[in-house]
Formats: sequence, C-alpha cells, structure tokens
Amino acid sequence: MSQNPLQLRAAYAVCRHIARSSAKNFYYGFLVLPIRKRSALSAVYAFMRHADDISDDPSVPIAERRGKLSEWICSLRRVVEGERTDDPVLMALADTQKTFNIPLELLEKLVQGTAMDLPSPDKDATTHASANAPMHYETFEDLYDYCYHVASVVGLVSIRIFGYRDPRAEKLAERTGVAFQLTNILRDVKEDLEMGRVYLPAEDLQRFEVQASALKNGNAAAVFRPLLEFEAARARDFYGAAEELIPLVDDDSQPALWTLVEIYHRLLDRIAARQYDVFTERVSLGTAEKVGIFAKGFVRRLT
Repeated sequence: MSQNPLQLRAAYAVCRHIARSSAKNFYYGFLVLPIRKRSALSAVYAFMRHADDISDDPSVPIAERRGKLSEWICSLRRVVEGERTDDPVLMALADTQKTFNIPLELLEKLVQGTAMDLPSPDKDATTHASANAPMHYETFEDLYDYCYHVASVVGLVSIRIFGYRDPRAEKLAERTGVAFQLTNILRDVKEDLEMGRVYLPAEDLQRFEVQASALKNGNAAAVFRPLLEFEAARARDFYGAAEELIPLVDDDSQPALWTLVEIYHRLLDRIAARQYDVFTERVSLGTAEKVGIFAKGFVRRLT
C-alpha cells in the first residue's frame, strides 16, 4: 500500500535531520549527492542509528536489546510487504528499498551487525563468528566477518543508491567498508576498551607480544604503537579498493564517495601523524577540515 506523498516527504525530512545531527563524518558525503539519493542514504542511516541506539543502551538488559533488534527487523519486513506505519524511519526506508531495489537481506544484516557488539549469553564461547559469540576475535578473519556486517554491508547498500553497472563494484565496496571500519577501530581503541570491547585480533596481540590488559596502562601508546601501525598498514591496503570503486559508481555519486574516502583516509593519516597515540585524546578531523573536503567534493560534482 503506497504512502501519502506528504507523509513520505515528511518522513524523509526526519531521516535527513537524524543524519545531519548524528552522522559526523558520513553526512559530509551525503551533502554532495542529489537530493533523492541524499534522502535515501539518510533513511538508511536513520534505520542503522536506531539499531545502534538499541544495541548500546546500557539501561536495558542484553536479552531485551536482542529482542528489540529482532522486532526492528520484523517491523521493516512488515512495512516492506505493504503494512502501513507511522514510523518515519521505516516509512522512508521501505520507500528507499523499493526505489533502489535494495535486497531486504542486506538491510536485515545491518541490524544483525549491531547485535554483534552485544555480550554473548554463552560465557564459554571463544570466537565471535556470529551474533551469539562473545566480544573476542582470535584471528583477522574473525574480525573481517565483524567488519563485513557492520561496515561492508553499509557499502553494499550505499552503492545501490549511488548506482553502478560493473559487478566488480560489489567486492570493492565490501573492502572499502573494511577500510573504514579498521580506521574506526584504530581511532576508538580507548573508548571501546572502556565498553569492554577489544577489536584487535588475539593473533596480532601475540605476534607483537602484548596483552590486551596492557591497553589500560599509562604507557599503552608506546607499547601498542607497532601493533597499531601494523593494523594501519592493513587498512591502507583496503583503501586501494576505495580508489578503484569511485569511477565505477554513477557520475553524480562519485563526489560523495570521494568525500567519504578522503575523510576516512585523512583520519587514518592523522592517527599515524600522532604516532598512533589514540589514548591521550580522541583523534578526529576538525569541522573546518571536513568542510574543506566537502567543498572539494562539491567542486568535483560541478565539473
């Protein structure tokens, strides 16, 4: 059943407001998109933001959070199948899913990815290969699976909105998502530790002869610098896919993708420039710098 055009327009406006308020890096990429694609990506972001908020709410028991995430997926399915809704995020996303022919499975995986950050009810589990595993990664392969669900799937959804014809774009979008997520992991080592999360693979900790518990020490910046430099080099390899992906998406979307890649790549460069000291203070790009990148992206759109 089709939605009232005025309601749908208002629903997209709500999603754009959510993206503008919360998507500190992504929104700069959204701004250089045509309004139709910007609204669609904002709907996807708002849907993800709600799932993240459910997953990260410490006042709600873990089991209840899992239940709410499952219900969020089920609610989307019902709306996609034609059930009416007053929820502006679901209304806008269902329209986006239909307009851009986004597989429902990918949207479901966006929510499943947020559940991977929840502690496992199985205290005896030793890997994090599924949503029911604990916050622990033995190998980079395990971490890659996590990055796929929380970031690569976002890329696979985004390129359907950007538009592409070459099937190579899908694998490149997957690897670009991993590059972004590895950058986030490096930036957020301290914050994640405070939440009981360590994303550095155990095999890498062993390779550099450091213990995750040492992340709490006052000299963590010096102790972990070689390991974080190793992970940054790994991320840089994945950024190569981003450069290959840009020319494969539709012309009107290339400036947006370029802007996103530039922001995240510069963030990785900033981490390296600080000698991988992500413990003293959070590494970020200033608003003026991101506006400058946005301006260059906007010029690319006009040329």
